[in-house]
Amino acid sequence: MAENIVKTVASASVGEEMTEITHKSGLKVFILKKDFDTSYGVFATRYGSYDNVFSVDGERVSVPNGIAHFLEHKLFETEEGEDTFELFAQVGADANAYTSTDRTAYLFSCTENFYESLDILVKMVLTPVFTEENVNKEQGIIAQEIKMCEDRPTNIRYYNLMKALFGDDPVSIPIAGTVDSIAKITPELLYKCYGAFYRMSNMALCLSGRVETDRVLEILDKHLPGEKDAGVTHEGTPDTDKVYQSVITANAEINTPLVAIGIKVPSATKENSAVMDVMFEAVFGTSEDFYWDIYESETVASYSFYYSYSRAKSYFALTGKSDDPDELFGRVKEYIARVRKEGISRDAFTRAQRKAYASTVRGFDTADDIAEDMLDAFLNGMDFFGSIEDLGKVTYEQVSELLKTVMDVDKVAMSVIYPNKEDTKGE
Repeated sequence: MAENIVKTVASASVGEEMTEITHKSGLKVFILKKDFDTSYGVFATRYGSYDNVFSVDGERVSVPNGIAHFLEHKLFETEEGEDTFELFAQVGADANAYTSTDRTAYLFSCTENFYESLDILVKMVLTPVFTEENVNKEQGIIAQEIKMCEDRPTNIRYYNLMKALFGDDPVSIPIAGTVDSIAKITPELLYKCYGAFYRMSNMALCLSGRVETDRVLEILDKHLPGEKDAGVTHEGTPDTDKVYQSVITANAEINTPLVAIGIKVPSATKENSAVMDVMFEAVFGTSEDFYWDIYESETVASYSFYYSYSRAKSYFALTGKSDDPDELFGRVKEYIARVRKEGISRDAFTRAQRKAYASTVRGFDTADDIAEDMLDAFLNGMDFFGSIEDLGKVTYEQVSELLKTVMDVDKVAMSVIYPNKEDTKGE
């Protein structure tokens, strides 16, 4: 019979230790003990809105958009008709869940009764209840949720940017699906998706706070199967190097145009993820000249950026408000072309590396950040501590070389939401 494999992984650079468990069921468990007032747990599967086509047990399956998010909602129902949120509340825990393009995650935080909360979480995720009645009821609830989000300006801006960058790829479809797509969901399809993706070999449990490994294993051994299951094959979608549309615009009830400018970037790997982090901070960081140039010229009213990478698609996005989106877009493209040609200064590189490293280390200040960062590392095939240490090893030459690949005006697109009173512009 299979046995649990437990090992300790340490990082000298951040002075932390993590317990990594390969449970006999195939589940990966990551525990980082911290003497915080609040402890946190997240139980997640490598299954998101991106996974509409997959192969399992020799069968290729295609399912409606939004089914991963729908399934997430339904797992909070029990056979006894109990409200799982109420069960968490009874032991003093706050619970929630979320679905993204590449994952579905169920989580809780608490200051006491951690193991009781963990027991509720694991049992809930392992006990699906899908019936015609509760599916029909949920279709009405989620349809209302979809309609509420359809007119949200920031949502429109985001999904239009995904369409501009990636065309009709699943990442450009709202995670909750559409009213029409969720109407096609049945209990049989939900069980099919659950059976495919909620396999222990496709999942991870990440815990941080006042957590004892032995107590965690007792709960897992009680609920989880004793043998590893077969896997599921995630199917991706092909893509092109260039964007699908340079500019996409829409209108909404807002006062100032909302802008999102994106860059298609290579998928992150163990070798380039830290370099990518430092590079974007050096190019677009708030300590650099470009930020202050467009801010002081009033080209943009507010400015933030992020770099998103997953097994779905990877991209960089700069978001903000601007009275002249076309001027902003032109200045960004001009800057990207210049940086590609001239590179960045060594001072900018040094500032960016220090800032990226400091930001990562600050992630050890709260239990939820730690657990979610461990989950990110697992889902993206990264080494949790290794990724942090790699930031300190990034060189100026590596960043300079990556710039030549990523900073390409052919890979840049813009999404704009204009106030209703203005005419929609675009290319």
